Amino acid sequence: MSIKLITFDLDDTLWETAPAIVSAEAKLREWLAANAPKLGPVPVEHLWEIRSRLIEEDPTFKHRISALRRTVLFHALEDAGYGQAEAHELADQSFEVFLQGRHQLDIFPEVVPTLEILTKSYTLGVVTNGNADVRRLGLADYFAFALCAEDLGIGKPDPAPFVEALKRGNADASHAVHVGDHPGDDIAGAQQAGMRAIWYNPGGKAWEAERAPDAEISSLTQLPEVLARWG
Repeated sequence: MSIKLITFDLDDTLWETAPAIVSAEAKLREWLAANAPKLGPVPVEHLWEIRSRLIEEDPTFKHRISALRRTVLFHALEDAGYGQAEAHELADQSFEVFLQGRHQLDIFPEVVPTLEILTKSYTLGVVTNGNADVRRLGLADYFAFALCAEDLGIGKPDPAPFVEALKRGNADASHAVHVGDHPGDDIAGAQQAGMRAIWYNPGGKAWEAERAPDAEISSLTQLPEVLARWG
């Protein structure tokens, strides 16, 4: 059956994520050193302890990564001796510094030209577990909707985000496809929702899961041709 709706993963599908996160973490540390001197050089182990405790107390934090990071910062600042109100304010401000750095990334050069082609024939959407915002990146006009685990309270590979995407895109699963790099979150998740799934695999990795993707691409420029074969 012909495809009407295409949903995309973001991190490591439309850009490489690690460099942006590393840079954002560095900017966060610099800001905290200048604006929260009581904190000092907090051991990473301490932050992971706080993180683990928060997730154990509230498992929904696993899908709310922005809220989790902000709350970890708050507790670390409070542990360092800041009062509750000041710790909240510093946590909010420092998280925004991180988020700005997290969006200073290099979108793959083929992304915009490919989206330009696809948006003429298909409805496009986003399904992500991350906290990147297509509005901050100038990509919002290409997408009819953007769903993130933070807002939904549940993330991939659970089929629920994909089912919600089908509702937003007004499409049956048989007329929809998801594109992403993660064999579990993207491929298995979409297939569990009844959608077809295209594995973005620029590194030429071997497929190791039981159920294969419906198609595999090494560049997003191959998408139109794959979709045309199905249409």
